[in-house]
Amino acid sequence: QMQLVESGGGLVQVGGSLRLSCAASGIIFSAAGMGWRRQAAGKQRELVATITSGGSTNYADSVKGRFTISRDNAKNTVFLQMNSLKPEDTAVYYCAAGGALARSWSYWGQGTQVTVSS
Repeated sequence: QMQLVESGGGLVQVGGSLRLSCAASGIIFSAAGMGWRRQAAGKQRELVATITSGGSTNYADSVKGRFTISRDNAKNTVFLQMNSLKPEDTAVYYCAAGGALARSWSYWGQGTQVTVSS
């Protein structure tokens, strides 16, 4: 059974850092593209970072230079390192798994809340 479980969210002050983790099971993780999407209250969903099965990464302009996505295939885990956090980063962050090129998504996690306080 496919499962994505996020962790690492929480409350942080402006300028702080958080590291999100997403543990995957039930898929061939090394062959999957992975990504992180966020949903803030009253705003559209935003795909913030993706990583292909080969390790190529892509970022939304809103997080470029501040967020880093990475993966550990030995642990079936994808990470999102978030630095220099801003209030507008406050959202529920969801992990996603899909095709190798990280352009289509088949599975989503349950989400983890990130709140940046000013």
